[in-house]
Amino acid sequence: MDRKWILPLSVGSSISLLLLLLLTSLSSPLSLLPLSLLPSFLSPSFIESKLSPLPSSSLPPPPRLAYLISGSSGDGKLLFRTLQALYHPLNQYAVHLDLESPENERRDLKEAVDAHPVFRRVGNVRMITKANLVTYRGPTMVANTLHAAAILLKEGGDWDWFINLSASDYPLVTQDDLLHMFSYFPRDLNFIDHTSNIGWKEFQRAKPVIIDPGLYMSKKQDVFWITQRRSVPTAFKLFTGSAWMALSRSFVDYCIWGWDNLPRTVLMYYANFISSPEGYFHTVICNAKEFRNTTINHDLHFIAWDNPPKQHPHYLTISDMSRMIDSNAPFARKFHRNDPVLDKIDAELLFRPPGMLVPGGWCVGKGENGSDPCLVVGNKTALRPGPGAIRLERLMTSLLSEGNFRPRQCK
Repeated sequence: MDRKWILPLSVGSSISLLLLLLLTSLSSPLSLLPLSLLPSFLSPSFIESKLSPLPSSSLPPPPRLAYLISGSSGDGKLLFRTLQALYHPLNQYAVHLDLESPENERRDLKEAVDAHPVFRRVGNVRMITKANLVTYRGPTMVANTLHAAAILLKEGGDWDWFINLSASDYPLVTQDDLLHMFSYFPRDLNFIDHTSNIGWKEFQRAKPVIIDPGLYMSKKQDVFWITQRRSVPTAFKLFTGSAWMALSRSFVDYCIWGWDNLPRTVLMYYANFISSPEGYFHTVICNAKEFRNTTINHDLHFIAWDNPPKQHPHYLTISDMSRMIDSNAPFARKFHRNDPVLDKIDAELLFRPPGMLVPGGWCVGKGENGSDPCLVVGNKTALRPGPGAIRLERLMTSLLSEGNFRPRQCK
């Protein structure tokens, strides 16, 4: 069977029904069902003795993901490697090297994307050729994310979740693992790490007023502050969190169209806010009645921070490998370019040979003479999830538990 790993995953029709029962409570005041209902599905002995193969017709259809993968000067090759590690023909991809990158680097990346036989044949990878200038601490990163989302809404066809990543992110599971797990979720869920307890950020980020030259200059400069300070908003409540997220299509559509004007109002406020990517989407989603109960409070990443956290996380190395795996997260960051840990992730978690795509149920080539079997595209919806899907199930079971899910939604 294409899904030969279904047996050890325990995410068949029974867990599907349970998750749907849990998650359809999103719009209901009722609390989640007790986590005590879950352990039998996670028991290896239960898996081996009681589950039998499921016909593919009983499996829910896989979703489609839309990715933004962005980078800056010097990130071209790493961005292409990350794209290869994330590729699946069901998904849509927007690739962006910002305006600080040399013209030849952007040209080389576009030529590499255009020349790849699978990317060219499937037609689901597009490079944003009119590059934006992105200042990490300013609102231009939010503007770039909204730009890519708008392109994917217009040109990317049907997709279900939008995921933003940088060139220094890397997957810890295959796309078959991720698509298989996400196929059991309602499509309106939003994975976004958020809190209304902004603490020190009230004085160091909310009250200062900054100007990002990237909004109007052609060369990158750091943001600068003006002397006047402002009050904390009363028209909406501020939220903060991780800049990395997986957002539902319905919420992305709301952010682009802004039919009740909240997304535009909040965007104009965050145009003068330091590190606005860590607050804009969080504030919009938690102030919109339509979406505030759709959040799962997690950014789907393993990130190694200092305690208390500094502005940037640690770069991950081979010594972090076990912690990355134990986190059960589908992505990790940050990585140095061509760090040996990326080769280890490729070999042990993604089963990806050097320079090739990550194998999945859609790859039907014979791989003769060392060729990439994924150069021959078969059934795009055929998934072959592996051990990464088991780790994802553990993470989702924890996030959806009675003690985590509803208490950690927008407050």
